[in-house]
Amino acid sequence: MTSMLHRGAVLALLLSLAACAPLGGVHGTPGGKVQGTATMHDAASSRAAIEGAQVALPSRLTGGAPYVGRWRDMPRLQPGRVPVVVFLHGSSGLGLPAIAEWQRWLAGLGIASVAPDSFALPGRLRYTSPIDKPTYERIHALRASEIALAQQALAASDWADPRRLVLAGTSEGAVAVARHGADDFAGRIIYAWSCEDNYFVERASTAATPGRPVLNVIGMADPYFSATNAWLGQPQARGHCAAALQANPQAMVVLLAQAPHTLIHLPQARAVTAAFLQQFASP
Repeated sequence: MTSMLHRGAVLALLLSLAACAPLGGVHGTPGGKVQGTATMHDAASSRAAIEGAQVALPSRLTGGAPYVGRWRDMPRLQPGRVPVVVFLHGSSGLGLPAIAEWQRWLAGLGIASVAPDSFALPGRLRYTSPIDKPTYERIHALRASEIALAQQALAASDWADPRRLVLAGTSEGAVAVARHGADDFAGRIIYAWSCEDNYFVERASTAATPGRPVLNVIGMADPYFSATNAWLGQPQARGHCAAALQANPQAMVVLLAQAPHTLIHLPQARAVTAAFLQQFASP
């Protein structure tokens, strides 16, 4: 698989028949809920989103055990630069243990990661789906703005290799990743988002990045973005990014059987992620 990624393989659908604990589909049409109103960072929350970002640093930088903690608490580091994954969390925030576990795993591969804290914004809008598309789009704009915040912080650091930055995100965060069309990242990883028009977006608007590798990993029956969701709002749903990425010869779509919506910690997701990231490991 690694060699296939290095050759810029054509789009592939890999079906992993892993025995993952299933998460049932969403049935019925529940009424959504919205709490909070803020959907735009100000100067204070922009700083807080990075100072409170969850960071994982490999031993190459710490000189000892990998560091996993907040940006503001980073230890004194060894000289040198490493590849970095900028990770946009989902609508649950950084509280999911799977995120810190995933970042620690990345650090074990020699790859640093930074996950901005979107909920550093006071009164930040929170929701239970489904809600109206304009509100979703305000959230998507907020998440897109956090990419630039992370880039600015990393550009000012002395440990991030600017040539080896990868943009990744899951669910809500993955929408911003899929739409990011600039060539300022060496690659993108889209977890648990289908790149399709549905209840979650006005338009999917997946960005084309010619010559830039992209990986999409999603469950075959994702409870939110596959046809198992009764209120998906997309009768032609495929439930993955294949159609949106088919023109990119360096794109790969991986479907995991019976995978839950949060899947970054699954062994199968880690395996394809490690293979994808290996192309950015060397300076």
